[in-house]
Amino acid sequence: MFIFELILLIYFLFATGYALTLAIAALFYQQPAFRGKGLHHNIAVFIPAYKEDAVIVDVAKRARQQNYPADRFDVIVIADSLQQSTLQQLRKLDILVIEVAFEKSTKVKALNRAMEELSQPYECALILDADNVMADNFLRDINDLYDQGYYVIQGQRKAKNSHNSMSVLDGISEMINNFIFRQGTVALGGAASLAGSGMMFPYHTLKSTLKNMDSVGGFDRELELKLLDIHLKAYYAKNIIVYDEKIASAKAFQNQRKRWMYSQFYYLKKYFGKGLKQMMLGNIAYLNSAILRNIQLPRLINLGLLTTLALLSLAFPHFFPILSYGWLILWGCFAISMALAIPPGMYNLKMAKSVALLPLVFGKMLLLLFKLKGSNTTFIHTPHTVASVESKKE
Repeated sequence: MFIFELILLIYFLFATGYALTLAIAALFYQQPAFRGKGLHHNIAVFIPAYKEDAVIVDVAKRARQQNYPADRFDVIVIADSLQQSTLQQLRKLDILVIEVAFEKSTKVKALNRAMEELSQPYECALILDADNVMADNFLRDINDLYDQGYYVIQGQRKAKNSHNSMSVLDGISEMINNFIFRQGTVALGGAASLAGSGMMFPYHTLKSTLKNMDSVGGFDRELELKLLDIHLKAYYAKNIIVYDEKIASAKAFQNQRKRWMYSQFYYLKKYFGKGLKQMMLGNIAYLNSAILRNIQLPRLINLGLLTTLALLSLAFPHFFPILSYGWLILWGCFAISMALAIPPGMYNLKMAKSVALLPLVFGKMLLLLFKLKGSNTTFIHTPHTVASVESKKE
């Protein structure tokens, strides 16, 4: 029992210390003021859309309604397996539509094909998901930061729906990710975790980088590491908002988390050796992105396991020779790291109902750890149905 508890203690001291350190650092994050040089860079706004007939037309319309010169950005919908009626509606809009078809679809394949077909001299590339709605000033503000030398920028993804407890819980999870893995990491001088959408890059850098990638799931994890290879750190822009649909069903939540968990451990294995080499060279940002973040179990599983250990230590203290009631302190520190990420206004009845789902979601995610095989051979699609933003706060 002593050895077993020692192993658990080492792991949870690391996981708790990591989360709490970044959460506290996030409190000191400061975003630069928007004071660009007045240049309006030519931006390609890519929206890969795989079977997204329910939302893509409205999203494409909204993407054109930016507070940014209309002739300085193009909205490019990469249409993969869309219905003909959807394609007809899209072609009536002031956007570019590039049709693609693959035996096995992935976002990397779609983006590579689109860039091969485009010949316009774009300076920047912005990647959105097919459900994303940008805040009105998104392009203007991200352009200003790019002007200041922030060449890889991750905007803040906010929930655009909260119509049931699952979507609220998913929105809270996004807040915590933003606060710890992006805001906190940037405050300490590291590279923000890329979120897969709402992110901008130098166009030709993205094009050349994606050419050397064949990621199925979690392409953002590998993209982040390849950019660090050429000394480009992702910067997190807290005040540049893109609204993202949150998962509303348990099955969709499971499928999405299964994809995320597999990609996390897949890229941990793929880049573990290189991460250690970079550590020897003093490249802490690469070490963090390749190993320190990925070697941990998903945050919700950590919380569930810590809760279980804390309760067991209270009920059976003689089975915990090292810490006994100290597990409760570790649980408290981990919970504080997450609580710091949640705005005071979120603590309400709606949040309480969503928190009540945690034991069920913890159980499902724990079981998913044993069902990850094959998750990186086929793209697991998360369907979207919410076209508009419920309550827009900029």
